[in-house]
Amino acid sequence: MLNNINQAIEFIEEQKAKRQKKLSNLSIYICVGTGCTAKGAMKIYEQFKKILQRENLIGSVKLSKIDEDENPLRKTGCCGRCSNGPLVNILPYGYFYSHVTVDDVEKIIEKTVKHGEPVEELLLVDPATNKRVKSLEDTTLYKNQNFYIMEDIGKCECDSIEDYMARGGYSSLLKVLSQMNPDEVVETVKAAGLRGRGGGGFPTGLKWEAAKKSKAERKFVVCNGDEGDPGAFMNRTLLERDPHLVLEGMIIAGYTIGAQKAYAYIRAEYPIAIHMFQKAIDDAKRFGLLGQNILGTGFSFDVEIKEGAGAFVCGEETALLSSIEGKRGMPRPRPPFPAQSGLWGYPTLINNVETYANVPRIIRDGVEKYRKLGVANSPGTKMFSVTGPLKVTGIIEVQFGTSLRKIIYDICGGLVNGEDFKAVQIGGPSGACLSKEFLDMPLDYDTLKSADAMVGSGGIVVITQRTCMVEVARFFLDFTKRESCGKCIPCREGTMQAYTILEKFTQGKATKQDLDNLEFLSKLIKTTSLCGLGKTAPNPIISTLKLFRDEYISHLNGICPSGTCTAFKKYVINEQICKGCGLCARSCPQNAITGERGKPYEIDQNKCAKCGLCVDKCRFKAIEIA
Repeated sequence: MLNNINQAIEFIEEQKAKRQKKLSNLSIYICVGTGCTAKGAMKIYEQFKKILQRENLIGSVKLSKIDEDENPLRKTGCCGRCSNGPLVNILPYGYFYSHVTVDDVEKIIEKTVKHGEPVEELLLVDPATNKRVKSLEDTTLYKNQNFYIMEDIGKCECDSIEDYMARGGYSSLLKVLSQMNPDEVVETVKAAGLRGRGGGGFPTGLKWEAAKKSKAERKFVVCNGDEGDPGAFMNRTLLERDPHLVLEGMIIAGYTIGAQKAYAYIRAEYPIAIHMFQKAIDDAKRFGLLGQNILGTGFSFDVEIKEGAGAFVCGEETALLSSIEGKRGMPRPRPPFPAQSGLWGYPTLINNVETYANVPRIIRDGVEKYRKLGVANSPGTKMFSVTGPLKVTGIIEVQFGTSLRKIIYDICGGLVNGEDFKAVQIGGPSGACLSKEFLDMPLDYDTLKSADAMVGSGGIVVITQRTCMVEVARFFLDFTKRESCGKCIPCREGTMQAYTILEKFTQGKATKQDLDNLEFLSKLIKTTSLCGLGKTAPNPIISTLKLFRDEYISHLNGICPSGTCTAFKKYVINEQICKGCGLCARSCPQNAITGERGKPYEIDQNKCAKCGLCVDKCRFKAIEIA
């Protein structure tokens, strides 16, 4: 328990010295993020623990026992290389192992722990050179990123408040409580130009200022960790790998606006993130950094986790507030804005996970260092989750202004199997699809807005030439229509009608009038919906109509250019190859194939369900797609 500011400063300095000593000795960092845990990271951790205890080893020094201080095992959060897990980082050597299994542990201990030699076949492969590298720092992927809030990647302990303090954690809180008044904090955040990382990019300092100026007997701070976008997992990653960074930002926000209570709204599908953040809360209370009379300053602040039930609409701030209040998650008309009237009618400050995580770094390292990254109107960095047919997928952090080309080819190593790039879906299911003409466009809030796209939560889905863009629009609208809360008619009815039209396109039943109706309806939904979900739901349609209109026209003419849409496929039997064995006919569930044994068979196109089963069954590859 730390009782005052000076005691806390001394403790931080002690932890810094201890961490330096730890990093110079043998340390085994095992990623326990969601991706690595799903692949067995905890079993690997337990296997390391079992063998180390059995053989009493640390490096080449034998000990009588391994106690808590001597234990070289460390749990670290996501390193961003989700497709290469489970990951193990061995310091001080820096050997970074990927795809580690329980069976590899004995080998790692024998070669690396005992003799300091790498296990060559486990070393990470750099996708740019297709060669194994000694450490994560040696990879092209690492060198092309800009780590700011993901500093100390691969060598920070996600479940240790002492390790966080050793890395400078909570020093910003101490500075704020002892040297800055609320107005100075607001001015610092405004000077940094920090913009909300939840999607809209609203200036954070202005939002904090509005909440601070609101007069009320109670105020609240809320952290939006709902993150419901398919393919987006930045917030989850940050909560798992550095929960105290987010918590410190929330405490500073509470002090700044004069709040006494905070809620962290985290979806229940993130059990590891919830566990890590709850442990962070408990440890902060244990050290006197949270709770009543923090460090004897008279400032009291508490944080509680509220688990969301997985409703995408609760990512919208007013719907989120309703959910915390125990009501159905439905958006409210604005104004009044939450900064004036939020939880139970009291002023409430809402920011997302990544926004809060930036605040301690800005206060600790200064505004100038922060603004050196990014561009003038979008300073700093952004975490993106990159998915699709890429050589490397996972979490990255780059400064604003970085191009899609650099992300896809320099950081993620390009597309696999010689696939050709076609588009990216950026900004989540309500984001836009951008074609190859936008590969060199700098990614920042204003530039993307000029292209009718948005940063959104930070999800980037790469799409290849084999993908139908009409189907992409249908896929994402299917998600948003199901997630609509139903409160306003444009979103509730409009998304359903638009989805019906898109289905007609993919089923080969659309007409020119359907194309006109789809365009009109998309604009209507966007301009008349109540909340952000409805206003952005048509974005995939609008962007694909603008950049890939020819594919819609092709569907009207009975052709799916990518060959994706089943309705446009036509299975025919090549008479020159068919042996007349009849296997295809016996396997057809629609009885659409007829003929005589020994002679070429035929497919009745009116009966054919286009399931492709006949193609799989034919041993002579006589069935082709026309």
